Formats: sequence, structure tokens, C-alpha cells
Amino acid sequence: MNLEGTTMAQQAAPRGKRNLVASVAGSLRMRISEGAFQPGDKLPSESQLTAEFSVSRTVVREAIATLRADHLVEPRQGAGVFVLEPVQEVQRPFQIVDNARISQILEMLELRVAVEMEAAYLAATRRSPAQEEAIYEAEAEIRQRAALGEATSEADLTFHLAIADASNNPRFREFLELLGIALIPRAKLQDDSNSRSPEAYIAMISGEHRAIADAIAAGDAEAARDAMRLHLKGSQERYRGMIRETA
Repeated sequence: MNLEGTTMAQQAAPRGKRNLVASVAGSLRMRISEGAFQPGDKLPSESQLTAEFSVSRTVVREAIATLRADHLVEPRQGAGVFVLEPVQEVQRPFQIVDNARISQILEMLELRVAVEMEAAYLAATRRSPAQEEAIYEAEAEIRQRAALGEATSEADLTFHLAIADASNNPRFREFLELLGIALIPRAKLQDDSNSRSPEAYIAMISGEHRAIADAIAAGDAEAARDAMRLHLKGSQERYRGMIRETA
């Protein structure tokens, strides 16, 4: 019996399941946001979703649970799962960011440098094996989505949140979650970049992410801090370059 192969298979299965749950939940979330499912509409049955996505009932149930936690759907006993009216949230200070204004993006990046350099430093000294694995999984997810031509902003946010988690100080995650997806205003940069192809840009960003992950995995706190600084400072320079190009 190949114990090593068995262990690797056991480790791969949970990761695969997590990816399937995220994929199903993401697809349904997109349909809701785009209006394919309107408030009050009933989602397809569990068996229909199982057949459509070629996944198990467990995956479908966990995906629905994810949407329910986000207040997007509500299961009703004996009736099915229904789409809810969108919750009107009061904008919090850090979420009032106009990504069309490069100056505001630069302000956010300056703040992130101060916070995330320390998060990376602490992650290198405090991370657990599971947290290290989560960082690499998120980094790989960014590359996979980019290769498929899909948006990478959510995966990028997951990467930075995984590093915050690995600091083992919950305040880092709380702070980054407060910033939300405004943390990753990449689409603006990609759309306006005339100096490099989207493929070259993603390759460059992936290299920066990998350097951060490798430094954390190596337990090199100073290198992790420097790699995060290089990544975020590089983003600042790229946005400043856009200002110069449009001036």
C-alpha cells in the first residue's frame, strides 16, 4: 500500500471539493447579480444543479449555504431555495473609493503598504502548515483564472486575506475585509495599460505573488516583508505611470 500516495489523495480531495463549492457558488452568484435570477425566483432544484454542474449533492448544498450566508438566497421548507431582495448596505468609509480616480487608488495602496508588509512579516514567523498551503492555493487560483481569461480580482483578494490569516492576528483580516474588493482595483490598470500585454502583466503579478508566498514558506520574515513592499510599491508606480500618460 502506497501510504504517501494515499496521503496526497486525501489532501487533494478537500481542496478539490472547496474549489467545486466555490465554482458552483460563484456561478449562481453571478446569475443573481446579472438578473438571470430575480428576487423571489426559485433556484433550480438540488438534483437539477447536481446534473448541471456535474457535482455531488454535498457540493450543491455547501454552495447554497455559502449564498445563504451572504444573504442572497433563503431555503424554504418543502418549497425550495428562493432569491432574496438585495440588502441595501450603508457604505463604510474605506468602501467609498472611486476606482476611476487614480489618486484614490494610490491612497489605498499607500495604506496597504503600511499594513500588509507587517502582515507578511508576521506570516513568515507564525504561519501554520495549513495556512501556508492556503496561501499557495490562492496564488495558484489567480494563475488558473488568468489562464482561462477570467477575472482574478476575487482570487487576488483571497491571496492577501490568506496572508493576513497566517499572521495569526485577526485584526489584519478584519482590516482588509473592511477595504473589501476595492483592495484589488486591477481591472482599471489592465484596461489602461499600453506598455504591456495582459498576459505579460498577469505573469509579472504572478511572479510577485509567488515571491511573497515563497518567502513566507521559507520563514524569512524580512524577505516576505520586502517582497510585499516590492509588490505594492510596484502597483503604485504602475498607477503613477498612468497619471503621467494621461497628463
